[in-house]
Amino acid sequence: QVQLVESGGGLVQPGGSLRLSCAASGSIFSVNAMGWYRQAPGKERELVAFIPSDGNENYADAVKGRFTISRVNAKNTVYLQMNSLKPEDTAIYYCNANIYTPFRGHMDYWGKGTLVTVSS
Repeated sequence: QVQLVESGGGLVQPGGSLRLSCAASGSIFSVNAMGWYRQAPGKERELVAFIPSDGNENYADAVKGRFTISRVNAKNTVYLQMNSLKPEDTAIYYCNANIYTPFRGHMDYWGKGTLVTVSS
């Protein structure tokens, strides 16, 4: 089985910073793209950022210039550094990874989510 475990969410004031982490574990042969999605109350889940195995970063327009995604392939871990946070960034943030395992081939896996609240 494969598990994605997120950490780093919490309460922060507007203009503040948080760093999210997500580690994949289990019977992993290879990890392709890794990314972060978020879902605010009453809204659909949306892509925040993703990073393929080649390290080419991609961002939603709403977070460009404020968020930075990175990964450490040796640790099967992806990070999201969030700066200049705004109240509209408040959401549950989910980690996503496309992972190849010998038993199931290529599949998308999701973490359980971590809550980020931006409020004064």
